[in-house]
Amino acid sequence: MMENPNLDRLAYLDCAASTPVRPIVLDAMMPYLTEQFGNPSGAHRLARSSRHAIDDAREVCASLLGFDPHGIVFTSGGTESDNLAIHGACGLSGVAACPATEHHAVLYPVQAHRGRIINVTPEGDVDLEHLEAVLDDEVAVLSVMLVNNESGRMIDLEPIAEVRDRLAPRALLHTDAVQAVNWMDIATAASRADLVSLSGHKFGAPKGVGVLAARPHVNLTAQMQGGGQEAERRSGTHNTAGIVALGTALQCLHESREDEIRRLGLLSERLGERLVGAIPGCHETISKNHRAAGLLQLLIEDVESEALLVLLERFDVMASAAASCASGAMDPSHVLAAMGVDRVAAAGSLRLSIGWCTEDWEIDHATQVVPKCVEQLRGSP
Repeated sequence: MMENPNLDRLAYLDCAASTPVRPIVLDAMMPYLTEQFGNPSGAHRLARSSRHAIDDAREVCASLLGFDPHGIVFTSGGTESDNLAIHGACGLSGVAACPATEHHAVLYPVQAHRGRIINVTPEGDVDLEHLEAVLDDEVAVLSVMLVNNESGRMIDLEPIAEVRDRLAPRALLHTDAVQAVNWMDIATAASRADLVSLSGHKFGAPKGVGVLAARPHVNLTAQMQGGGQEAERRSGTHNTAGIVALGTALQCLHESREDEIRRLGLLSERLGERLVGAIPGCHETISKNHRAAGLLQLLIEDVESEALLVLLERFDVMASAAASCASGAMDPSHVLAAMGVDRVAAAGSLRLSIGWCTEDWEIDHATQVVPKCVEQLRGSP
């Protein structure tokens, strides 16, 4: 069929699911897995060393996210950060609201708090008229992601915040910025947000560490109780190495983001144009002007995603159909359904996402492999 020009490597186009750890990040975290392994809640020298490292990472996160250091809460990842934001803001009786296209780490907690689900447009943007109909004084938290994890649709929080200010001024505005951090300056893009969630493994830190950033006026009900770490908001022994890694990765991303957006935007644009041009019945769900630079979602007619992904893997192209969150489950996309895409069309979705580790040859290899695999599945000669 076709050959991989880098036989010892994979064309990894699933960076929205996870990225490899950056070498500089691995170097930064290693001492806290070996020599400086003290529990930061202790009192001796090794404990103090770990605590100082966490404080340094907290300062970095606060500065780059536009929050006060006391508002930085380290968690186990994006899911915990989203859950803490929603459950913590609602307490026992609050009402939560979010668009229908949110990640399930937001959608399910919102539904647990008498969830009010907001419609989206066919282009994946928030339906502001429906938002106005949903919001009132009962709403304790409104959660809207900055970049959708499936479609790549970018959302402007400003008009959403304006509606919140007018109709539900007591409601906290939370944003899941897990996918956005690679493509936006969060301090600017989330300046109207009261709460922001991040996950380290999306931008070059290891899995198992995340952040919930909170403004000074935010009071959160703790969901994990015990030793009282993170100013009583999230108990549990700190993942010192992971926290150091997250701070290092965020600093590295901050320094390289503009160049990477330009580089990866061109690669993603090339990938989309070539595949749409080469595959009949293939189109992008979101135009390049409205999606994150490195996240491309395609709908391909007369092909089932699961079969396509299996065939792509045989030729060393790693991709996904949508979110990678349920043990490889291939359920119909709730994101595409909310955008009005029928089940038949949604069954042919393909998400190709790139990141800091992506090289030109991976794009070229995919542009050769994907059309051939589609032809094979369609039974073309």
